[in-house]
Amino acid sequence: MIELRPFDRLGAADHGWLKAKHHFSFARYFDPERMGHGSLRVWNDDEIAPNTGFPPHPHAEMEIITYVRQGAITHEDSLGNEGRTEAGDVQVMSAGSGIRHAEFNREDVPTKIFQIWIEPASKGGEPHWGAKPFPKGERSGQFVALASGFDGDTDALPIRASARVLGATLRVGETAEYRLGTARHAYLVPATGLVEVNGIKVQARDGLAIENEKALTIRALEDAEIVLVDAP
Repeated sequence: MIELRPFDRLGAADHGWLKAKHHFSFARYFDPERMGHGSLRVWNDDEIAPNTGFPPHPHAEMEIITYVRQGAITHEDSLGNEGRTEAGDVQVMSAGSGIRHAEFNREDVPTKIFQIWIEPASKGGEPHWGAKPFPKGERSGQFVALASGFDGDTDALPIRASARVLGATLRVGETAEYRLGTARHAYLVPATGLVEVNGIKVQARDGLAIENEKALTIRALEDAEIVLVDAP
């Protein structure tokens, strides 16, 4: 089963400093048909105005992955971590038993991110944070694990979930495949470009909810940058 969720039909919020689109129910946007997809709970498409951001606030029992599409995000947390993650790179915060953090756009341009929340495989544990650059050349024409709970994904940022967040960049005419398996849930969003997934056209920032599919074949109809979550 594959369901296309067009960008212009997603939930929306405009706080002035923050413009957000919600692929799933979040904050004041509630849709009982879109409470998550497997263990994927949140996928927010956020645009943060320059020199603004999220003040300190708590999280627990969630794996929070931030994929930066434009600009940069600066992270601070109650463990003393601080770091700046630039466009094309990824940060992961395992909230574990509890952590407070803040996220700021300290740039002179709007910062655009995908923020992805995945439910952990088990409760508790020490919280941690990490970030890593992922040069787009390394994921040219293929999917690369950016964050993963699987031992074999040694180059990915670790998460406490039986899930992967993957990225790929495809030039027009290129094709990438991903073996999924019928017991898994996938959610795919092109950050840029136009692609065709198992025969369905997906435009930039549309969502594609997938389950009971053994494999995905993604063909780029334009140069494209793709983010994919594979979750139980």
